[in-house]
Amino acid sequence: MALLGRKQEQTDIQQLVESKKSEFLVLYGRRRVGKTFLIKEYFNQDFSFYISGLKKATKREQLGNFNAALSFYGKMPYPPLKSWMDAFRQLIHLLEHSGKRGKKVVFIDELPWFDTARSGFLTAVDFFWNTWASGRSDILLIACGSATSWIIDKLLNDKGGLYNRVTRRMHISPFSLGECEDFFTHKKIPLDRKSIIDAYMIFGGIPYYLEMFEKGLSVSQNIDNLLYKEDAPLKNEFAFLYASLFKNYTNHLKIVDALSTKTKGLTREEIIDLTKISNGGGLTDMLNELEQCDFIRRYQSFGKKEQHSLYQLIDFYSLFYFNFLKTNTFDDSHFWTNAIDNARRRAWSGYAFEQVCLAHLPQIKQKLGIFGVSTKTASWRSNDKENAAQIDLLIERNDRVINLCEMKYAEDEFIIDKQYDEVLRKKRGAFREETKTRKTIHITMITTNGVRHNQYWGNIQSEVVMDDLFFHSTK
Repeated sequence: MALLGRKQEQTDIQQLVESKKSEFLVLYGRRRVGKTFLIKEYFNQDFSFYISGLKKATKREQLGNFNAALSFYGKMPYPPLKSWMDAFRQLIHLLEHSGKRGKKVVFIDELPWFDTARSGFLTAVDFFWNTWASGRSDILLIACGSATSWIIDKLLNDKGGLYNRVTRRMHISPFSLGECEDFFTHKKIPLDRKSIIDAYMIFGGIPYYLEMFEKGLSVSQNIDNLLYKEDAPLKNEFAFLYASLFKNYTNHLKIVDALSTKTKGLTREEIIDLTKISNGGGLTDMLNELEQCDFIRRYQSFGKKEQHSLYQLIDFYSLFYFNFLKTNTFDDSHFWTNAIDNARRRAWSGYAFEQVCLAHLPQIKQKLGIFGVSTKTASWRSNDKENAAQIDLLIERNDRVINLCEMKYAEDEFIIDKQYDEVLRKKRGAFREETKTRKTIHITMITTNGVRHNQYWGNIQSEVVMDDLFFHSTK
């Protein structure tokens, strides 16, 4: 797989390579998002030293693996390691005797897995960086890991010896729709944009999943092969995904399971009620960990205070799992292809498309001509239960305009009829009345194939269509 996309990330890495001082780069992001691939491909695996942590390995096993890497890169046998301090002293020896000119790149992958109980690993990293590497000009230390919460707590927010020592942090996000299009084009898989959105609604922009797509098959056929056939490679991905990230992942699964029951999200109190996890039972940490790993998001309703925040499941694969894999009783290796006209699939498609739109807010702002305007995004629910008006995305702009966005997934043009026009009018009226806003309110339709220009089309102020979501944003 060629190194596609990640333009800003590549620019940032090159700046670190050309820097006149030693640099400490930390990469983090969701598992399978392509962190390791980015670094390996960018440097063409030309490292002065590379090591990857072993999952669930003992300290002795980790040290043995580190020793083997020292011997490989040093081109000489290194004595067995007794401690992590010993390991990093020997790494210093290796680097001091390296004949490589320019930056010496040290890449430590899956770094959290080295930090076993009472191992002294972080103390040794502290020693390596603070007493040796930071005082030089030729070291680029790159630390990477999928356990995002560990990376943030132990490295980025560390209050000990590594406090404020990381010189560059880099969050690796999933591919955007535009990057997915480039990816499929490079693989010579000709998919139209509607098909790419259909794939995105299940797998998001996770390169590891997209790499498994086969030429000559439709998106539905690929989904059947990856998820529903007898030996489907991603059939058991859900359990592996969470178990590989969190040591005690059972409660994390309870939380995402609860969130899957209400698409618009749950309050903290509702999560406690559904999961039976006590308020003091580490719930805050677990919610933060899930948010930092890009599985959930915390957002606020318009006009509500932070303590009324909602938590929403946003990981595309997890959302699909709860809808179509967890309780799948069909022994059908072609389930997804055969479910094209399924009512449940149509309902899911509407919500999944909303999540695609929320993942492409920069592209939406670009289309609306407000890319450089300061904005806030939120949702809104009417307090009038009988009215039940709800807006899943509103963009409050610094130029005194609020866009009330309606996101609609449709196979063809979306038609605003008399009944739906009345719904839009009531939503706008209810929002203005209940929020008492004095700002201008615009109705914005975000659809796959646009809105039909009939007698009601003129009542909306702006449109965003599928093609607009493929704009290459710098984020």
